[in-house]
Amino acid sequence: MQSRAKTQDNWKRSERQKRIVVGLDDSFVPMGFVEKNGTLTGYDIDLAKAVFKRYGIHVDFQTIDWSMNATELQNGTIDLIWNGYSITSQRKKKVAFSEPYLRNRQVLVVKKKSGIKTFAQMKGKTLGMQTGSTAEQWYESKQKVIHAQSTVLYDQIPNSFLDLNAGRIQGILLDEVYANYYLAHLKDRDSYRVIENKDVPRDLFAVGMRKGDKTLRRKINSALKALQKNGELEKLNEKWFGKDSNYLGK
Repeated sequence: MQSRAKTQDNWKRSERQKRIVVGLDDSFVPMGFVEKNGTLTGYDIDLAKAVFKRYGIHVDFQTIDWSMNATELQNGTIDLIWNGYSITSQRKKKVAFSEPYLRNRQVLVVKKKSGIKTFAQMKGKTLGMQTGSTAEQWYESKQKVIHAQSTVLYDQIPNSFLDLNAGRIQGILLDEVYANYYLAHLKDRDSYRVIENKDVPRDLFAVGMRKGDKTLRRKINSALKALQKNGELEKLNEKWFGKDSNYLGK
């Protein structure tokens, strides 16, 4: 049954059950996260609901271990990976992607008092990243750009900020959208520095799914195109980012 889930087209089942399951890390602001009152919210939450509203399908959001997202997908525990999920060549080997809907890049966050102003200055320092993240994949292939003495992997990004503040690590490599949103909501925002690097290419957020789900892919792409055309995608960008700089397709 699990092997069939990898190759079969499950759209008719989803349409019949009027239900689809999205896997996410519920601490990834602003894409999908739990507010203090316990409500799940975020850019991708809004977008997934808008996409499947067009088909009369309810979206169930399931928190997963992000490092196991592809395994959860192939096992049939979830139907989609939709949570600031960047397209990479490594992920393409296991997962099919929708058309991209948001631009992103990897940035380095440090404390200003550390004096670090460039990627190169992480040499001899300890770098934090999320397990299974685009940052981890990029770092493994680009250590000449940012070569730390050691690395620490975290299940969730907020834990890396605890260690950064305590001085246990000196930098965090993470998604720009996360860094900008997270820091903007901190009282001590000015104590941090966000560092970009010209050798870090832009990456693109998209929806991940099983390769057999070709109808699902077409349906998502069609809905994304419609939401782009009618302006709803642009409104979501403005709601969550306050500007339209990351919007694709204008």
